[in-house]
Amino acid sequence: MPHETHHAGYLLSDDPARLDVGAVHAYLTRSYWAAGIPRDVVARSLENSLCVGVYAPDGAQVGLVRVITDSATFAYLCDVYVLEAHRGRGLSQAALRLLSTHPRLQNLRRQHLVTQDAHGLYSQFGFTPLATPERHMEKRDPDVYRRAGQSAHTNRQ
Repeated sequence: MPHETHHAGYLLSDDPARLDVGAVHAYLTRSYWAAGIPRDVVARSLENSLCVGVYAPDGAQVGLVRVITDSATFAYLCDVYVLEAHRGRGLSQAALRLLSTHPRLQNLRRQHLVTQDAHGLYSQFGFTPLATPERHMEKRDPDVYRRAGQSAHTNRQ
Protein backbone atom coordinates (compact mmCIF):
# COMPACT_ATOMS: atom_id res chain seq x y z
CA MET A 1 0.00 0.00 0.00
CA PRO A 2 1.48 3.37 -0.97
CA HIS A 3 2.65 5.81 1.67
CA GLU A 4 0.96 9.03 0.59
CA THR A 5 -0.81 12.22 1.56
CA HIS A 6 -2.55 15.20 0.00
CA HIS A 7 -1.38 18.79 0.40
CA ALA A 8 -2.91 21.91 -1.17
CA GLY A 9 -4.72 19.78 -3.76
CA TYR A 10 -1.57 17.84 -4.72
CA LEU A 11 -0.92 14.14 -4.19
CA LEU A 12 2.39 13.09 -2.66
CA SER A 13 3.03 9.37 -3.06
CA ASP A 14 5.80 6.78 -2.92
CA ASP A 15 4.00 4.60 -5.49
CA PRO A 16 6.71 3.77 -8.05
CA ALA A 17 4.07 3.10 -10.73
CA ARG A 18 3.15 6.81 -10.70
CA LEU A 19 6.68 8.09 -11.40
CA ASP A 20 7.07 9.82 -14.77
CA VAL A 21 10.65 9.18 -15.90
CA GLY A 22 10.32 11.72 -18.70
CA ALA A 23 9.17 14.47 -16.34
CA VAL A 24 11.92 13.72 -13.83
CA HIS A 25 14.55 13.59 -16.56
CA ALA A 26 13.34 16.89 -18.05
CA TYR A 27 13.96 18.63 -14.73
CA LEU A 28 17.14 16.88 -13.63
CA THR A 29 18.93 17.34 -16.94
CA ARG A 30 18.72 21.12 -16.42
CA SER A 31 19.43 21.12 -12.67
CA TYR A 32 22.74 22.33 -11.27
CA TRP A 33 23.45 18.96 -9.65
CA ALA A 34 22.63 16.58 -12.53
CA ALA A 35 22.95 18.68 -15.69
CA GLY A 36 23.01 16.48 -18.77
CA ILE A 37 22.11 13.27 -16.94
CA PRO A 38 21.06 10.58 -19.45
CA ARG A 39 17.46 9.38 -19.31
CA ASP A 40 18.48 5.74 -18.77
CA VAL A 41 20.48 6.78 -15.69
CA VAL A 42 17.44 8.62 -14.32
CA ALA A 43 15.26 5.55 -14.93
CA ARG A 44 17.74 3.27 -13.17
CA SER A 45 18.10 5.68 -10.23
CA LEU A 46 14.32 5.82 -9.74
CA GLU A 47 13.99 2.04 -9.93
CA ASN A 48 16.60 1.57 -7.19
CA SER A 49 15.51 4.30 -4.78
CA LEU A 50 12.66 5.22 -2.48
CA CYS A 51 10.91 8.12 -4.24
CA VAL A 52 8.10 10.46 -3.31
CA GLY A 53 6.54 12.04 -6.35
CA VAL A 54 4.54 15.26 -6.18
CA TYR A 55 1.50 15.24 -8.49
CA ALA A 56 -0.65 18.20 -9.52
CA PRO A 57 -4.45 17.93 -9.47
CA ASP A 58 -4.35 16.93 -13.17
CA GLY A 59 -2.00 14.02 -12.32
CA ALA A 60 1.16 15.52 -13.85
CA GLN A 61 4.33 14.94 -11.87
CA VAL A 62 5.65 18.31 -10.69
CA GLY A 63 8.18 17.32 -8.05
CA LEU A 64 10.30 14.60 -6.53
CA VAL A 65 12.24 13.61 -3.45
CA ARG A 66 14.53 10.61 -3.96
CA VAL A 67 16.15 8.66 -1.14
CA ILE A 68 18.91 6.09 -1.48
CA THR A 69 18.75 3.83 1.57
CA ASP A 70 19.42 0.42 3.05
CA SER A 71 16.31 0.98 5.24
CA ALA A 72 18.30 -0.03 8.30
CA THR A 73 21.15 2.38 9.05
CA PHE A 74 21.59 5.06 6.38
CA ALA A 75 19.74 7.26 3.89
CA TYR A 76 20.97 9.77 1.34
CA LEU A 77 18.40 12.40 0.36
CA CYS A 78 18.77 13.70 -3.20
CA ASP A 79 17.01 14.98 -6.32
CA VAL A 80 14.63 17.21 -4.37
CA TYR A 81 12.68 19.58 -6.59
CA VAL A 82 9.33 21.17 -7.30
CA LEU A 83 8.75 22.74 -10.71
CA GLU A 84 8.93 26.53 -10.65
CA ALA A 85 5.22 27.04 -11.46
CA HIS A 86 4.22 24.94 -8.41
CA ARG A 87 6.55 26.44 -5.81
CA GLY A 88 5.38 28.49 -2.86
CA ARG A 89 2.74 25.97 -1.80
CA GLY A 90 4.77 24.11 0.83
CA LEU A 91 5.14 21.02 -1.38
CA SER A 92 8.81 20.37 -0.53
CA GLN A 93 8.03 20.59 3.17
CA ALA A 94 5.02 18.31 2.73
CA ALA A 95 7.14 15.73 0.86
CA LEU A 96 9.84 15.83 3.55
CA ARG A 97 7.19 15.47 6.28
CA LEU A 98 5.79 12.44 4.46
CA LEU A 99 9.25 10.90 4.23
CA SER A 100 9.88 11.55 7.93
CA THR A 101 7.02 9.13 8.68
CA HIS A 102 7.94 6.56 6.04
CA PRO A 103 8.30 3.05 7.51
CA ARG A 104 11.54 2.42 5.57
CA LEU A 105 13.21 5.50 7.05
CA GLN A 106 12.65 4.98 10.77
CA ASN A 107 15.45 4.60 13.33
CA LEU A 108 18.26 5.27 10.88
CA ARG A 109 21.65 6.10 12.36
CA ARG A 110 22.50 8.70 9.73
CA GLN A 111 20.75 10.65 7.00
CA HIS A 112 22.82 12.71 4.61
CA LEU A 113 22.28 15.25 1.86
CA VAL A 114 24.17 17.82 -0.19
CA THR A 115 22.64 21.19 -1.05
CA GLN A 116 23.82 24.40 -2.63
CA ASP A 117 21.03 26.67 -1.46
CA ALA A 118 18.29 24.94 0.58
CA HIS A 119 19.86 24.78 4.03
CA GLY A 120 16.86 26.56 5.56
CA LEU A 121 14.45 23.95 4.23
CA TYR A 122 16.46 20.98 5.46
CA SER A 123 17.25 22.48 8.87
CA GLN A 124 13.47 22.40 9.56
CA PHE A 125 13.78 18.61 9.44
CA GLY A 126 16.79 18.27 11.72
CA PHE A 127 19.60 18.41 9.18
CA THR A 128 22.72 20.26 10.32
CA PRO A 129 26.18 20.88 8.87
CA LEU A 130 28.51 17.91 9.25
CA ALA A 131 29.61 17.53 12.87
CA THR A 132 32.94 16.07 11.80
CA PRO A 133 33.60 17.10 8.20
CA GLU A 134 37.22 16.00 8.49
CA ARG A 135 36.00 12.39 8.74
CA HIS A 136 33.96 12.49 5.54
CA MET A 137 35.37 11.83 2.10
CA GLU A 138 33.93 11.65 -1.36
CA LYS A 139 34.87 10.32 -4.75
CA ARG A 140 33.54 12.60 -7.48
CA ASP A 141 33.36 12.31 -11.24
CA PRO A 142 31.84 15.62 -12.40
CA ASP A 143 32.10 14.70 -16.10
CA VAL A 144 30.40 11.29 -15.97
CA TYR A 145 27.16 12.45 -17.66
CA ARG A 146 29.02 14.38 -20.36
CA ARG A 147 31.12 11.31 -21.17
CA ALA A 148 28.03 9.08 -21.14
CA GLY A 149 26.33 11.46 -23.59
CA GLN A 150 29.35 11.45 -25.89
CA SER A 151 29.51 7.67 -25.75
CA ALA A 152 25.82 7.36 -26.64
CA HIS A 153 26.28 9.82 -29.52
CA THR A 154 29.30 7.88 -30.82
CA ASN A 155 27.44 4.57 -30.59
CA ARG A 156 24.58 5.94 -32.71
CA GLN A 157 26.88 6.93 -35.55
